Amino acid sequence: MTALDSKDLKLLARLQKDGQTSAQDLAEHLGMSASQISRRRQRLEAEGYIIGTPCRLNPDKLELSVQAFIQVETRAQSNGTHQSIKRLVSTTPEIVAAWTLTGEADYIFRVYCADLKALNHLVQEVLLPHDSIGRVHSQIVMDQVKDDTALPLPP
Repeated sequence: MTALDSKDLKLLARLQKDGQTSAQDLAEHLGMSASQISRRRQRLEAEGYIIGTPCRLNPDKLELSVQAFIQVETRAQSNGTHQSIKRLVSTTPEIVAAWTLTGEADYIFRVYCADLKALNHLVQEVLLPHDSIGRVHSQIVMDQVKDDTALPLPP
């Protein structure tokens, strides 16, 4: 794996903002040729710095007006419980991200729902009845003040 130079870091920063930016636009922004940009991008992908170019969707346009974080405490600390939660996460489309945690909660889920009624249904009818879940604590997002897709890069 090669060390990242300043052009690599600028390219990665720009791609984090818009992964579909054309090589020509990137070349103009970085003062390089489009072919140089393409070769750098291919190298960064091959070396694992770039792991995909997802398409971000607008939740408002999709009528997903409620975003929430749900902390989950499990009933038991076992591999079976962990596998059960992983299955729940993978089969529940409202759960868009999930993490295991240290501290009081065992997991935190990021969810999107159409409205409060849908969020209530998710909590009351899907999460709380689940055999592996002991307690949930939800927090509704009022406003997102910073985009969460870009990683910090060295200067």
